[in-house]
Amino acid sequence: MLKDFTISNLLDLNETIAGELFEGKTYPWEVLPEIGDFILKLGKTLDPQEYDCKDGNIWIAKSAKVAPTACINGPAIIGKDAEVRHCAFIRGNAIVGEGAVVGNSTELKNVVLFNKVQVPHYNYVGDSILGYKSHMGAGSITSNVKSDKLLVEIHAEDGKIKTGRKKIGAMLGDNVEVGCGSILNPGSIIGRGTNIYPLSSVRGGVDANSIYKKQGEVAKKEESCFASESQIPIFTGSLH
Repeated sequence: MLKDFTISNLLDLNETIAGELFEGKTYPWEVLPEIGDFILKLGKTLDPQEYDCKDGNIWIAKSAKVAPTACINGPAIIGKDAEVRHCAFIRGNAIVGEGAVVGNSTELKNVVLFNKVQVPHYNYVGDSILGYKSHMGAGSITSNVKSDKLLVEIHAEDGKIKTGRKKIGAMLGDNVEVGCGSILNPGSIIGRGTNIYPLSSVRGGVDANSIYKKQGEVAKKEESCFASESQIPIFTGSLH
């Protein structure tokens, strides 16, 4: 349902420094064209006791760990206690949340990563929003341009939305787990608490609290399935 794709149903805005960016919007992809300008505005208000400013448009928290081999192009904000690992490539227009991990050879472009997001191994995340504590397994990517180069439409059971944008990756709700080697096709929307099986190719929307095995085979999680939150990654094929 289209109502399930709204910001309020996908994301906890208390878990990002960019909450103001989402104000007045209905759907998360609506913020994509505004990320760069928002970073420049927000960055100027950040406490210099807590953030270093580099090249005039990159703000890195003093408590963040950034590998010397990482490449960060602005505008960008790297949040408190975040980790940007060896050979990570941040192309610009990127907000990396507090405690988030951007891993080896991971590439980011025009994204908001909420707090505690993990994209730790060989991921591409472009034109996407990743909710609180969402995690992408090794080699999983967001595809942000359709092969026919047409504008991206968001599809749901009760209709579709024309975005008017050529580039939209994926919108991940809070606590989403994406299995290793999966491809999230342009305009994919993954509901809160959902697990995506490894090597999946995902199109369209996936309901919250689901287990996505393959197209047309999606199971609803039973509350009794997991004794604790730590058991959830069983479905993801994750590397840590």
